[in-house]
Amino acid sequence: MAEIFSAECLHSFSASVLRHCGLTEADAELAADVLVTADCRGVDTHGVARLWAYVRLFEKGKVNPQPKVTILRESASTATVDGDGGLGLMVGPRANEIAMEKAAAAGMAWVAVRNSSHYGMAGYYPLQAITRDLIGWSMTNASPTVAPLWGAESTLGTNPLAVGFPAGKQPPIVIDMATSTVSVGKIEIARRKGEALPAGCIIDSEGLASNRPEDYFEGGSVLPLGGDREHGGHKGYCLASLVDLFAGVLSGANWGPFVPPFLAACENPPPVGKGVGHCFAAMKIDAFMDLDEYRQRVDHWIETMRSTKPAPGTDGPLIPGDPERQVEQQRRESGIPLPESLAQQLREIGQKTGVPLANP
Repeated sequence: MAEIFSAECLHSFSASVLRHCGLTEADAELAADVLVTADCRGVDTHGVARLWAYVRLFEKGKVNPQPKVTILRESASTATVDGDGGLGLMVGPRANEIAMEKAAAAGMAWVAVRNSSHYGMAGYYPLQAITRDLIGWSMTNASPTVAPLWGAESTLGTNPLAVGFPAGKQPPIVIDMATSTVSVGKIEIARRKGEALPAGCIIDSEGLASNRPEDYFEGGSVLPLGGDREHGGHKGYCLASLVDLFAGVLSGANWGPFVPPFLAACENPPPVGKGVGHCFAAMKIDAFMDLDEYRQRVDHWIETMRSTKPAPGTDGPLIPGDPERQVEQQRRESGIPLPESLAQQLREIGQKTGVPLANP
């Protein structure tokens, strides 16, 4: 069973809880927008289900509620940003704003971020760029859960990558993907249900292929996108490495096995940088071609992909971002379903923080 909440209700609740944790009103509103946008688009693992974890981070003093986000180095089209140990849900949007402003002036911009934390749904950031007729990029590294190809221990994160392309008459294209075969959240769900995982998703603590969720939690690792070498695991490994090199190494953040865990509750190797790292980019379309011509070309591309002959038993190809857009249309109108256990967890957060959760 699920309880239904409006996006406005969950946004107001989340913002109030984050203000209670010490964020300014503007930062709390921004962070709540990142969370609720994820829920609206069906990325439930990165929505209000994460709120309890952020509250715990503040309780443990692991996140700075009012950081001084500063530019350490910059040119007309680049910047390195220090998040001052702040919540990634507000450090990320601020850095993305810098990238978009620089791109509007210079044509293209790249911004690397260090000393941040979990920044929510990767796809949130290119969605902001799309509203300004910009192509937007977003990537972040994450705590180690993924083994590199032919490795037997976790030294990379799920390291998501997202890119958004504005369109004309067609909806925008939004690519938002992890560089691993599966998320840890999906492994947790399979364990609760007593189900086996698809082949090629994880290895056990000895580095052997497994489909038992328990093996991951007993020292195993997730595999990079593609799984083994024969199915393209080397490509997923390279994509995860790309994200880590941009978001972690280039920014001055921690990288690979040194990225701190989400809750900072377990032992971590000595740091090789500061906090979690992100990277954002923005491209001004009319720096490359006329905006109207671009829109027509993207629309033509979308229409061509949609008209592809369907494979047997399918309705044909989707455009990247279609599933999330369809869910968002429904949830903005009809509300966001939350499992009873999550709704109860939010009410407990409300009792702890003095912020009541309104009835759905």
